[in-house]
Amino acid sequence: MAVSTPDHSRLSRRALLRGSFREPSPLRPPWALDESRFTDACTGCGDCIAACPEQVLVRAGGGLPRFDPRRSECTFCGDCVAACEAGAFDPGLSPPWRVRASVGDGCLPANGVVCSSCREVCPESAIRVPPGARGAATVDADRCTGCGACVGICPAGAIALSH
Repeated sequence: MAVSTPDHSRLSRRALLRGSFREPSPLRPPWALDESRFTDACTGCGDCIAACPEQVLVRAGGGLPRFDPRRSECTFCGDCVAACEAGAFDPGLSPPWRVRASVGDGCLPANGVVCSSCREVCPESAIRVPPGARGAATVDADRCTGCGACVGICPAGAIALSH
């Protein structure tokens, strides 16, 4: 399930007519409890948003925080967890989340354009780009931390984070 910016162009007409349109769950901060427990525990106070030095946490629906990888990357500093007095985070989670990057059809090298922006910014060296624009970039899921560094830098918007 993709959790970055919703792409309404991918909705099927059938799903829309049957009323099965569902927005994907917002990408919560690292170490967040599962969605139902997080929404029950989080008060929407904004302390975690204010504490984030990378400013990658923003208010989502209901005032609850979500991670926006288009703003920058998460460095997993833990300041959001430390700022939360409501108990909406589990600092013992390892890894802090199961989010990973994936590359979509709009990848420039897949379309014959030389680009390696995502590979160059990936702090884990989890992205491979074929030389000479001969295929889409690929993500090594075992190395990817889901930090989001590749999302905002992609000039084609072809990278998304998902669970």
